[in-house]
Amino acid sequence: MFHPDLIRHPDGCPALVLNADYTPLSYYPLSVWPWQTAIKAVFLDRVDIVATYEREVRSANFALKLPSVIALKQFVRPSQFPAFTRFNLFLRDRFTCQYCGKLRDLTFDHVVPRAQGGRTTWENVVTACSPCNLKKGGRTPKQAAMPLHIEPIRPTNWHLQEHGRSFPPNYLHDTWHDWLYWDVELEA
Repeated sequence: MFHPDLIRHPDGCPALVLNADYTPLSYYPLSVWPWQTAIKAVFLDRVDIVATYEREVRSANFALKLPSVIALKQFVRPSQFPAFTRFNLFLRDRFTCQYCGKLRDLTFDHVVPRAQGGRTTWENVVTACSPCNLKKGGRTPKQAAMPLHIEPIRPTNWHLQEHGRSFPPNYLHDTWHDWLYWDVELEA
């Protein structure tokens, strides 16, 4: 019987990585490893294979189905607070301009401009579209009469993970659904 995985190139077979408690290491970006890294971790006995693709890789005397879901054997405790990066900032603000609500042409803006002593911190930087950033200029939101939708805060990793669930990745293998959406309300 024909299965689409059989013609899939191995590079198109990433492995979803679960922590030792069988929850994803990360939702956004989704924690996936290339097939080579997953196979290496299997042979080093660092992971358990939870599900596989139909696609196999072979050596002279061995064949192995590529893992599609793996679970770490040792629990990795995520840090409480994420790194301050452009991507994490956009994720905190749900990829939305905090002044007008647009989803396009995004950049970031210092709430209190650096020229007025503002610092580059979670509490002073927000996602803004280019037109709003240009309109606000070197003023505070109050000076520019541009109120923020939500006051900026320092997010926790849990906070970003919750936001990340709203933005599913472009590729989800069938074997991943049970592990990514186990806590989603079931349909009647």
